[in-house]
Amino acid sequence: MQTISTDIPARLDRLPWSRWHWTIVIGLGSVWILDGLEVTVVGSVAGRLSEPGSGLAITAAQVSGLAAALYVAGAAAGALFFGWLTDRFGRKKLFLITLAVYLFATAMTALSFNMWWFVFFRFLTGFGIGGEYAAINSAIDELIPRKYRGRIDIVINGTFWLGATAGALLSIVVLNTDLFPADIGWRLSFALGAVFGLIILFVRRTVPESPRWQFIHGREDAAERTVTDIEDQVRAGTGKELEDVSDQRLEITQRRATGFGEIASVLLRLYPKRAVLGFSLFVGQAFLYNAIIFNYALILTKSFDIENAKVGYYFAVICFGNFLGPLLLGKLFDTIGRKPMIAGCYIGSSILLFGTAWLFNGGHLSAVTLTACWTAVLFVASCGASAAYLTVSEIFPMETRAMAIAFFYAIGTAAGGIAGPLVFSKLAEDGDPGRIALAFAIGATAMLLAGLVEVVFGVKAEQRSLEDLARPLSASKEA
Repeated sequence: MQTISTDIPARLDRLPWSRWHWTIVIGLGSVWILDGLEVTVVGSVAGRLSEPGSGLAITAAQVSGLAAALYVAGAAAGALFFGWLTDRFGRKKLFLITLAVYLFATAMTALSFNMWWFVFFRFLTGFGIGGEYAAINSAIDELIPRKYRGRIDIVINGTFWLGATAGALLSIVVLNTDLFPADIGWRLSFALGAVFGLIILFVRRTVPESPRWQFIHGREDAAERTVTDIEDQVRAGTGKELEDVSDQRLEITQRRATGFGEIASVLLRLYPKRAVLGFSLFVGQAFLYNAIIFNYALILTKSFDIENAKVGYYFAVICFGNFLGPLLLGKLFDTIGRKPMIAGCYIGSSILLFGTAWLFNGGHLSAVTLTACWTAVLFVASCGASAAYLTVSEIFPMETRAMAIAFFYAIGTAAGGIAGPLVFSKLAEDGDPGRIALAFAIGATAMLLAGLVEVVFGVKAEQRSLEDLARPLSASKEA
């Protein structure tokens, strides 16, 4: 492979915001809507699936425990597998393949006839979604200008909660036995997710390959054509002339692939503090979300005798609060900065959750006030959770970006997202206030510790180019 000089990173970073960037946001960011839909639908229908007449012999604890854990395990495995393929074969191929895997698996979930079929295709659904995380986050950060990268990444990751809101509201309709039989309604919720995914697949075909990936992997001519086309669309859409950045060039020795040994060396030897940071942020948010959200329907039904058909109303409120956090606070990650905002969100949400645990254990909360407390907790926490993905996607070299996202997502989520649902479903299944408060406190402790790690090891990444934050492994030493 040859050594080339390129100004493509500088050209992408100096672009003003335009209609073209919105196509990227819509085409790539929509995956989080799907994930939010998946997680919330399962949480909302857990009670219905365990009822006689559902057409599926499964308990509520198995849905929110075993099935939830296998969904997360699938996501972790998919992130690692597809993350490696994304760095090797490109962003675009993989974000089309992973979406196709999701479509197939969620459609098969709708056809479940026994517990093992259901949990297997929940695993496979997670496998596709996990692959999406690696492919999509790397593509987004490589296509969005540095001035807007933080807020856009935060908001896009936050759209998970738009999907969650939709899933909660959808569950109200499909669980209404006056409209659909008990063994049909929950199947429709999964089938509609597949239909939505098919629409996204068609939209996503227009999203280009990452030019940053192209020029490193011996496709500099394709990268030049891609960036020239983007610049033409931005000029046409904004009417602005673009700044000349031809003096901001980077010398790159092209390569075909990056081996696992080199990736491990980068993460653990070259950037050990950043590795600790990424791991901590993912474990914290995984404990909070995967452990609690999967079990929220159980808490409502067991502790407050809320009917299964009405659980969706409560879910919709906390999910919308989650989305408002990134929407209203996202810009601050580019202005106030990453470090104070991430630490503040993690520590702030942990304090609020400790307070919620204390109130719940003391019997001071109703279904409505518990939902209000959780809305406040997650309004703050959702920005921090989104920032975990942003952090690991921008603080490691270009050649390892997708794999770094996959690695920390897989390890952190396995620690917090597999063990969490299994343990917390046991804590929540009988409605005991003390045991449920303990579950809340565990999630709060994980978030607090992650926030403290951010205080110590956080990276001031706002307004900086990706190449400045982590020099590409392919960059010439003397350049």
